[in-house]
Amino acid sequence: MKHFNVFDADFEYDDSDPAGYRSGSRRLGPELDGSRLGATVYELPPGQALCPYHYETEEEWLMLLQGELTVRTPHGETVLRPGDVVAFPTGPAGAHKTTNRGTETVRLLMWANSDPSGYCVYPDSDKMTYWAPGERVRIHRGAEAAYYDNEPLP
Repeated sequence: MKHFNVFDADFEYDDSDPAGYRSGSRRLGPELDGSRLGATVYELPPGQALCPYHYETEEEWLMLLQGELTVRTPHGETVLRPGDVVAFPTGPAGAHKTTNRGTETVRLLMWANSDPSGYCVYPDSDKMTYWAPGERVRIHRGAEAAYYDNEPLP
């Protein structure tokens, strides 16, 4: 049986993440050979947010392991403490953003069902990401295309 300890994780940081969105992560799926669920442990320094405010087609859960974390949802902001668990349902009701407004580094675990196709909406910036096997598209919402636009005639 493979196992992974979230308190012993080493984190990878993406140098392309802008200030305000710098976090370290370690995906558990590859470590544990998971395929139907995705899980990631994150390290979030003070003053940083994990992702922009968003909702998606995948149900996500979060467990705070260390520090204090401010979570924005459609109902306002809540401060979580270690041991707190929250679920973000699919669609607009599950919109969320996680920000470390404290003075110590936050460690959190997030997991979700792993959909091969789906979408994510960013209400603050009016963007949308769509993914499917071998394809990922991010667009600004607003320009609607007619059903037959650019379709060849038979």
